[in-house]
Amino acid sequence: QVQLVESGGGLVQAGGSLRLSCAASGRTFSNYAVAWFRQAPGKEREFAAAISRNGWIPNYADSVKGRFTISRDNAKNTMYLQMNSLKPEDTAKYYCAATTAYLGSFLPREYNYWGQGTQVTVSS
Repeated sequence: QVQLVESGGGLVQAGGSLRLSCAASGRTFSNYAVAWFRQAPGKEREFAAAISRNGWIPNYADSVKGRFTISRDNAKNTMYLQMNSLKPEDTAKYYCAATTAYLGSFLPREYNYWGQGTQVTVSS
C-alpha cells in the first residue's frame, strides 16, 4: 500500500497563494492516480483536483478551475496543489488521496489511500 503525508497548509489572506505538497511512500507512486479533496466543518468531503498516473491529464472541480493547479513529480514521489487567488470559501482541511485507477475520479469512494490532511484557512 501507499502512505500519504500532506504539508504546506496555513493561514493566508484572501487573494493570496499557497502550495500544498503530498509526499508518498510505499508502493510505486506512478502506479496511482492522485487527487486533492477538501472538507470544511459541517460539510461533506468534496473533490478539488485529480491527476492521472503519468501527470498528463489533470481534472478540476468548477469551484477551483482557473485558480488551482495540480501537478506531480513521480521521480520525487510527490504531488502538488498550487492555489492562487484564494477565497474565504476555500477554507477547509485538504486531503490527498490515491487510487489505482489510471485517471482518478471525483468520487471519494474510488480512492483507497488517504493522508491525514493539512488545514488551509483564508481570511477575508
